[in-house]
Amino acid sequence: MDKKRILVIEDNNEIRENLAEILELDGYEVLTAIDGKAGAQKAQEELPDLILCDIMMPNLDGYGVLHILSRNEATLRIPFIFLTAKAEKGDIRKGMSLGADDYIVKPFDETDLLTTVENKLRKFQSIGTATPQRESKGDIENAFSNKLVKSFAKKESVYREGDTANYVYKLVSGKIKLIRYSDDGKEMVIDLLKPGEFFGYWSVLQNEPSGEGAETLEAATIEYIPREEFLRAIEEDVTVAGKFIKLLSNNLLAKEYKIVELAYNSVRKRVANALVSLADKYTTDKSKPFSMAVSRETLAGIAGTSIESSIRMLSEFKQDGLVDVDKANITIINYEKLKKAPY
Repeated sequence: MDKKRILVIEDNNEIRENLAEILELDGYEVLTAIDGKAGAQKAQEELPDLILCDIMMPNLDGYGVLHILSRNEATLRIPFIFLTAKAEKGDIRKGMSLGADDYIVKPFDETDLLTTVENKLRKFQSIGTATPQRESKGDIENAFSNKLVKSFAKKESVYREGDTANYVYKLVSGKIKLIRYSDDGKEMVIDLLKPGEFFGYWSVLQNEPSGEGAETLEAATIEYIPREEFLRAIEEDVTVAGKFIKLLSNNLLAKEYKIVELAYNSVRKRVANALVSLADKYTTDKSKPFSMAVSRETLAGIAGTSIESSIRMLSEFKQDGLVDVDKANITIINYEKLKKAPY
């Protein structure tokens, strides 16, 4: 039986060598890279069975490595696990939203490391050998041929919680929030979406009414994939099945982090995290301060607090020089301080 090959991308020599030794003793073949740029190149050349990647590295950080590999058809389905010295939920959430399959916090337990690696390899191997399935088309963008395209204005509902799930959706342009309402009518933002992301698939797979609503944050264009077309592709195409299994896994982890945040973080911290999550999702030019028109209701829904509290926190952040507020428009002036400062 061929040894599974694991690529370790880590700039700390001691940690990199320690990881390689542990994995080799457990029977794996190990490849190593000293920074993100070298790691991305080696991954594309060697096509390992799994990648362990540090987040904070010179030349190219772990997020950049994942971004590059996720755009390459040859590497996009390689299991990707982040190594991070930061246990902050914001860092973990960002990594999972970008498509990572799991994370390991340093310093790590050897047994936990090996168990995580083994589980991910087993999961992706089972996806690759599942039958019956036809040969993958190799391009998920062309997996659905029977699609509809619709345009929406700002603050327009795409579907509502409880609607019959007849379609899976892909956001082509614009921004969307997925929402639920509490018993007393307060809006809770479940997720934020940007172009290229799919949504509505959970209810179709579960054969249940929509578990959330979808509303545009700005004018948007959306592809509608009929339920039958989506289910056929899931059953017949390994590329499509793998893509949505990964999305489901990441979404469940994100929901767990959200529950912990609501339970333990202060209102000030939750509003700060809400602003950071908007920046992480929608920043297009990192050289400029992030700015976006955000209703106070939406901000409160992301943070899990009242509209009044979100307005009060924005005022405090403005006084502290962290943000600037001009009517509906919010500009983050100091992203790092907003993200890392204790609250």
